[in-house]
Amino acid sequence: MIKVNIKAESRYPVDRKLVRKVVFGVLGKHSIQTALVEIFLVGDRKMTTLNKKHLGVDGTTDVLSFPLSGKDFVMPPKDILRLGDIVISYPQAQRQAMKNNKTMDEEINFLVEHGLLHLLGIHHN
Repeated sequence: MIKVNIKAESRYPVDRKLVRKVVFGVLGKHSIQTALVEIFLVGDRKMTTLNKKHLGVDGTTDVLSFPLSGKDFVMPPKDILRLGDIVISYPQAQRQAMKNNKTMDEEINFLVEHGLLHLLGIHHN
C-alpha cells in the first residue's frame, strides 16, 4: 500500500489525484509497493525559513526533501516504509511555470517527482 498525504492551504490549489499518480509512478519504477510520503505546499515565507534552517541558504527555493532514516524510517503496525517529506513553494512553482511556459500541474508534478527522487537517494549534480 502506498499512502500519499498532501497538505496545502486552499489558496494553493493542487490536483491531488494527479500528484498521487506521479508518486505511484515513481515508486512503481523503483519497485516500491508499500510507502508513506507527505507533501506540503507552502508559501515563500515558510520555504525561506526552512531553506535557511536546514541548508543555511537565505531565500526561497522550489522544493526541499526531508528523508527519514533509522527507527523513524519504518512505521508499525504494517511496516510501512516512511520515506519522508517533500515541501514545495507554491509561489515559486508558479513563477517557474510561467517562466517555462508550463501549467501549474506540470510544474507541481515535476517538483513532486524531483523531491521524491531525493527521498529515494537519487541526487543530481
